[in-house]
Amino acid sequence: MSQLPKGGSFLIQPTDPQSVFTPEDFAEEHRMIEQTVTKFVADRILTRIEELESQKEGLIRELLEEAGELGLLGAEVPEQYNGFEMDKISSTVIAEGMGRAGSFAMTHGGQVGIGSLPIVFFGNHEQKTKYLPGIVTGESIGAYALTEPGAGSDALSAKTKAVLSPDGKYYILNGAKQFITNAGMADIFIVYAKIDGDKFSAFIVEGGSEGLTTGLEEKKMGIKGSSTRTVYFEDVKVPVENLLFEIGRGHVVAFNILNMGRYKLAANSVGQAKFALELSAGYANERKQFGVPIAQFGMIKEKLAEMAIQIYAAESMVYRTGGLLEDIMHSLDTSGPDGGRVAAKGIEEYALECSLNKVFATEVTSFAVDEGVQIHGGYGFISEYPIERLYRDARIFRIFEGTNEINRVLIPTLLVRKASKGDLPLLEAAKEIKARLTSGMSTRESVEDLVQASKDIFLFVMGLAWEKAGEKLLKQQEILARLADMVITAFAMECSWLRAQKAMGRESEALAKRKMNMARAFIYSRLPRLGLLAGEVVAALCSGQEAKTLMADLSKLMQYAPDDVIALKQEIAASISEVGKYVV
Repeated sequence: MSQLPKGGSFLIQPTDPQSVFTPEDFAEEHRMIEQTVTKFVADRILTRIEELESQKEGLIRELLEEAGELGLLGAEVPEQYNGFEMDKISSTVIAEGMGRAGSFAMTHGGQVGIGSLPIVFFGNHEQKTKYLPGIVTGESIGAYALTEPGAGSDALSAKTKAVLSPDGKYYILNGAKQFITNAGMADIFIVYAKIDGDKFSAFIVEGGSEGLTTGLEEKKMGIKGSSTRTVYFEDVKVPVENLLFEIGRGHVVAFNILNMGRYKLAANSVGQAKFALELSAGYANERKQFGVPIAQFGMIKEKLAEMAIQIYAAESMVYRTGGLLEDIMHSLDTSGPDGGRVAAKGIEEYALECSLNKVFATEVTSFAVDEGVQIHGGYGFISEYPIERLYRDARIFRIFEGTNEINRVLIPTLLVRKASKGDLPLLEAAKEIKARLTSGMSTRESVEDLVQASKDIFLFVMGLAWEKAGEKLLKQQEILARLADMVITAFAMECSWLRAQKAMGRESEALAKRKMNMARAFIYSRLPRLGLLAGEVVAALCSGQEAKTLMADLSKLMQYAPDDVIALKQEIAASISEVGKYVV
């Protein structure tokens, strides 16, 4: 593990482009999985989307079993329990492909992610043997019951209580869980409750348990085809052998599962954003105004290009992170009875990157569907056109798996913790930047220099914030949010650039140039935003001459010659319009 890059280390050390995983590195197996999931979604989901949206009785179970037959439910499950134990790239490809599947993507995610990974990572052999094979085939449907009416982001304040029965054979559960995906047909619930009211713990609860009931289906803005209900526990007897992991350590289960949940949601978001761009480009090519396709209008070109640029950045982030997760899995011995916990601990190393992906990718898909509706004009507001559904479905992504606000607080908090433990010398790096500023900074000449500038700006401001506020910084959410946005942007810029660099010499000149155009357009258009965020933090922490001096230092970090982003976007838009979909 020591030979692998630590989470967040991209901020303080260079990365070899050849070391990052990109979609261009897919093996034949990955391509086959991509084709399988794409065909399944096109043939079995999108052709029945109206039935799915109206929650036709039995349809979700039918579709899950079909997905199980194709191997799309067991990617993360060990072969010992009838799973396929695929690599992290394969499971990412499946998640991205399911991003086109609307509400079924949420059903699928509940099944293969948060509804079963707690057992994969933290279950004992008997629990895995009993419950995982049914998950793999779709014969058993999983659900994850964490959120409560009074405990959303503050999950540890849950009120659901568990008490050991007098004979010591059961835990008696009482309480309620809200907004539970798959609740209407779940056979297995992962439920969090406090033993004796204070020991936060996880349990496997069977759907048919006496005293377990569900409310009516929630009437939702989007993802209407997925089941979302409140689950009630009234003296529900849970066998003691269904305690998951250890008493009082439910938070370990919950937080580790959230890491993968956030990462997979980012992959879903990339798939949905690509679908939105495909629908939009196709419509723009067909729709004529003033005798010409609207795809030829400058502002429509701008929209198509910006959608593609942001998708490229998100896709580059997701698969780079997938490569990191896969590499760390290879470095660990997960063969023993505690192998799942070892794997979860390894994934935790990249909790930061999982949050970065989640925030960025979900906001990219929100942007893509919004612009998609705008490109469709009045038709985008009509339910007959799929972009209307995508617009509604996308809104939940920024709330799922920890709201984007919670993740924006978490990102700098994780970095501070790593720095405090000596795992990541961020403050030392900030001091080096201050020293360089006193000796003079030259104009940033290359795109690579601008990527470095994004990291330097963050480190400079992070060092200032820590110097001025210390531990109190972690209570100042407005500043934390700006720091988080700076880290997210720096990571997105670097991932975009590394992918383009890796393409040079490996791909045709045209393909490499297309990636380079995407990276350049993204980087040059985002750098001024970094300066604005940094300036707002400086102004919040300092005043007078000190603030003027610091702003002068910031301007030195941002000395660069602009690029013609408009021309780059025109080229990108032409490529998208030519094929009618996202292409790199």
